[in-house]
Amino acid sequence: MQPVQHQMMGYDRTSTMFSPDGRLLQVEYAKKTVKQGTTAIGMVCNGTVILVADKRLGEELIVPKSVEKVFQVDQHIGATASGILSDGRILVDKARLIAQQHQVTYDTQMDTEMLVKDICDMKQAFTQYGGARPFGVSILFGGIDDDAPVLFLTDPTGIFFQYKATAIGENENDVKEILNKEYKDNLTMEEGIKLCVKALKSALGKDFELKRLDVAYVSASDKEFRRLDINDIKKAIK
Repeated sequence: MQPVQHQMMGYDRTSTMFSPDGRLLQVEYAKKTVKQGTTAIGMVCNGTVILVADKRLGEELIVPKSVEKVFQVDQHIGATASGILSDGRILVDKARLIAQQHQVTYDTQMDTEMLVKDICDMKQAFTQYGGARPFGVSILFGGIDDDAPVLFLTDPTGIFFQYKATAIGENENDVKEILNKEYKDNLTMEEGIKLCVKALKSALGKDFELKRLDVAYVSASDKEFRRLDINDIKKAIK
């Protein structure tokens, strides 16, 4: 007799039920959703953290400026997401609120790592309690902690890792292959943007266009989140 598939047994109907081999199938499905999302890259350079995302404009008549894939969370923190972007927007709004409450309470900016832990606690809670599905989104948070640029990746399980450079989304494996070969610790911001654009161009092939990119950075010198327009991107990659 053939073994019964997990789905037939109903182990994927709730995130609170473990399958016989110890898996939470709803959480695994959420991670697969991220793999279908647009590609986003985070990179720590010399004194700067960069976030680059593919907008993947679905229609010719969409105004590119209206599509936002890199978000400002606080004065010194930015984020980009891949997966279900509506889930990402809710979590980014929550992160903004947490950062603002910390500023009002302690009169100081919140560390990026502390903020990431709070968001991951929320993500983990949605894998543990019934009545709600896991967040189908991974988020890259880039910011300045102790005058140094930092980059964190959060996934649907509520786990987070700190990276020097990484990618999420549909082309993450192709992009990571290039980052692993060419990333260096002492890259300037311009060199970092060039590498991110090169990696995305290689992954997207003939579909690549500069207008598809959403690019922002936070510098350790002034701890200010700044977004680049298409002319700034062209200057950076010359």
